[in-house]
Amino acid sequence: MWESWGSRVHIAQKFELLLGTYRRPDGRVWSGREIDDATGGVVTRSYITNLRKGRIRNPGYEKLRAIAKAMGFPPKLWFEDSNGLLEGAPAVPSDGRGDIAAKTDRLFESIMDDKTGEPYTNAEVARRSLGDLTEEEVEEIRTGAIANPSVAQVIALADVFGVHPSYFIDRGKKPPIIDREAMEVLRDETVSAIAHKSLRLPGRERRMVLSIIRQLENMSGADDDH
Repeated sequence: MWESWGSRVHIAQKFELLLGTYRRPDGRVWSGREIDDATGGVVTRSYITNLRKGRIRNPGYEKLRAIAKAMGFPPKLWFEDSNGLLEGAPAVPSDGRGDIAAKTDRLFESIMDDKTGEPYTNAEVARRSLGDLTEEEVEEIRTGAIANPSVAQVIALADVFGVHPSYFIDRGKKPPIIDREAMEVLRDETVSAIAHKSLRLPGRERRMVLSIIRQLENMSGADDDH
């Protein structure tokens, strides 16, 4: 699931890019022991070793945010393609308690089911995740019983609601409000499918998709003129 997002690089490769970009003040790359100390043991030295060696393919939300806070980069960079690594700012401190549950509930309150016009149910979100989430897992994320959802679960929720996964990690970030016109457009199954599939592509490939659509639009306009 992770590799379908951003630049599609393995989490270990992404971590190496971040380590090389966000170094310690003295210019050295962070060691596992230093990250262990900086995170207060939330991310252990052995965890860092396993992460760098590719043994951990689906790290938890709290681990990602703890590493980001310690190293001084925005947590959203875990989900960005490699071109965005230099555009960050210091991470916003947060204790993380209840953040995911509260943000998930705000999505349920803000974004309506495009078919019924009513709020999504846990069952509908699970169904739309295509097996990545169960109804019970959605409920537990909303109540905080799952306080540290996996990357795969975060991405699945984001995909269902049409938001960027960084929404769940960046403190204070509010979900986008979809206006009525956008909702009407997304009622078309083909348009909705294109939007959801494009959401998983890195920025460069999304721009390619847009370029192809514009070319087809121009071709269609030219045919209409004949």
